[in-house]
Amino acid sequence: MSNQNQATTTAPVAKGSDRLVDAIASATATAPVVPEGYMQNAKGHLIPADKVKPVDKLRDEEVRGMIKVAKMLREDMQRAKRRIFASFNDFVALSAQEYEVQLGGKKGNTTLISYDGKFKVQLAVSENIVFDERLQVAKQLIDECLTDWTKDSNDNIKAIINQAFQVDKEGKISTHRVLSLRSLDMDDTKWDRAMDAISDAIQVTDTKEYIRFYERDEQGAYHQISLDFSNV
Repeated sequence: MSNQNQATTTAPVAKGSDRLVDAIASATATAPVVPEGYMQNAKGHLIPADKVKPVDKLRDEEVRGMIKVAKMLREDMQRAKRRIFASFNDFVALSAQEYEVQLGGKKGNTTLISYDGKFKVQLAVSENIVFDERLQVAKQLIDECLTDWTKDSNDNIKAIINQAFQVDKEGKISTHRVLSLRSLDMDDTKWDRAMDAISDAIQVTDTKEYIRFYERDEQGAYHQISLDFSNV
């Protein structure tokens, strides 16, 4: 009998707890509503609308109007991007079927050209590369090379090597400059070990796909169709 009473008293508490959680979640998800007749300033204070200067009201209205247009444009571009990527990848897959090949993974660094050659669409994949701790091993070996080399060695080569490991304002090393060291032809086994360490240190953290559009002019040169708002 006591167990039955205990069951009947604990159930309402659970329901009340659920309602409390739902109320907190709802309050958190709902943005604060500015009461009618007031405007909220940048500090979050409610200011009576009749105390706000007309020029400030007009500025607020214009900014909100422009932001609304920008967000609508962004949504249009997002839909267009999804549609274009789907069309591009679908066509590449369809073309591969002619040779009874089913492509897998990302389809990057591919160009589609119109029949008359006037337009072309390029899909490229960019990899974000970082180096792990083995880059420090490579740097140590390279420093030893620079110490071992005689004063008569090419100063320009030394400068290129030293610049490759300089960091930017954010404390990051340029992956392009470091990777370019592998193109230097040095007759030194320690240098070769350093280049192997650089290759082993490469880590691809993520990839991004880009689509670019081009139109050919009367002289035969292709010009990118800019989707950058500042260049439209």
